[in-house]
Amino acid sequence: MTGDIEIKAILRQMLAVMEAERQALARLDIDAIMGCATEKGVLCNRLGSASNDNLDEECLSLLEATKRLNEVNRQVRNLLAANVASRLDALTGGPALYNTQAVRAGYAR
Repeated sequence: MTGDIEIKAILRQMLAVMEAERQALARLDIDAIMGCATEKGVLCNRLGSASNDNLDEECLSLLEATKRLNEVNRQVRNLLAANVASRLDALTGGPALYNTQAVRAGYAR
């Protein structure tokens, strides 16, 4: 069983990893991004045994901050992926992979 003190420590570590991930995304540092993903997985496994029955206000604040930062990082990753896809399409002159018009046309045949 994971106690409140350990949960707080894990959430603080998770926040630090999320911040490092945000910086790695800004630098487009793939090694650092992958390292952060690994660290997040380890921390999530440690949180897996935690109970949310009696979390105090500090734990809830850390949890909410972690969720917000994770969402921001997810949005940044999605924007980067969309940017890469559009640049690759521009270089190859090929259609967008997720073009709904092309998908619909393919089903209409």
